[in-house]
Amino acid sequence: MGVRRTEEPRDETSRGERRDGARRRSSDDGRLTSAVRRSGPYAAVRDVVYRMYERRVEASIPADVTPRHIGVILDGNRRWARAMGLADVSSGHQRGAAKISELLQWSAEAGVEVVTLWLLSTDNLTRPAVELDPLLEIIENTVGKLASDGWNVKPVGALDLLPDKTARVLKDAGEATSGAPGLIVNVAVGYGGRREIADAVRSLLIEQASRGTSIEELAESLDVEHIAEHLYTRGQPDPDLVIRTSGEQRLSGFMLWQSAHSEFHFCEVHWPDFRKVDFLRAVRSYAARHRRYGT
Repeated sequence: MGVRRTEEPRDETSRGERRDGARRRSSDDGRLTSAVRRSGPYAAVRDVVYRMYERRVEASIPADVTPRHIGVILDGNRRWARAMGLADVSSGHQRGAAKISELLQWSAEAGVEVVTLWLLSTDNLTRPAVELDPLLEIIENTVGKLASDGWNVKPVGALDLLPDKTARVLKDAGEATSGAPGLIVNVAVGYGGRREIADAVRSLLIEQASRGTSIEELAESLDVEHIAEHLYTRGQPDPDLVIRTSGEQRLSGFMLWQSAHSEFHFCEVHWPDFRKVDFLRAVRSYAARHRRYGT
């Protein structure tokens, strides 16, 4: 007579729950490892190596090929916050805002004349209020700080689409810093490339109508420069270099008119983690290209 085996009680925890638990432990372990690497001997060695590499990249950039105008799509704030395990994505926006002053300093040191920062698109205005309202407050504080720091701030975008308070902060910053020497900082808030072109054409039509010009006469003489004179960035050089962070490789409507001859640089890092070496690599990439403008 055989011996009958008795089965051990089955674990009631589902495989899915066990996998989720493993993922959480792995995520926690990853954040702990990352924290360890940011401190102690590892961090000290990393910082030394990083500074050496940064100087090497900087030395490789020709001094006579600096872009006059750099446009930056500051992408990845929300993804950075989620990757850090933060439930509130506003933490990512706040960390990204703190990075802006560093970028402007690097740009000024490199001899750049204009930097355009895309802080908020027209599409972003459809986000839920629980996310949009804190973001607008961060933008208002950031623009106010840029003005108090002495940068020449120029609002770029459809201010009529923004809440009155945000629009007023932008206008006040522009008026308070108008004519300030040094780097010009375009803050693109409520900005969309298609909207900018539509606004430019509308402004041109109104101007010509006030002069008594007929539609037929305008159609006969219309040139691309006529529209360029009514863009948000009129009077400024077009961007030589457009940088987008966070790995996305598209413009998403950023400076559609002005970027016809721009060079593009896409980097994987999320905006809050953007470093000086990332900036230098973008400038080095720009300097290595041969701009022929179709000739």
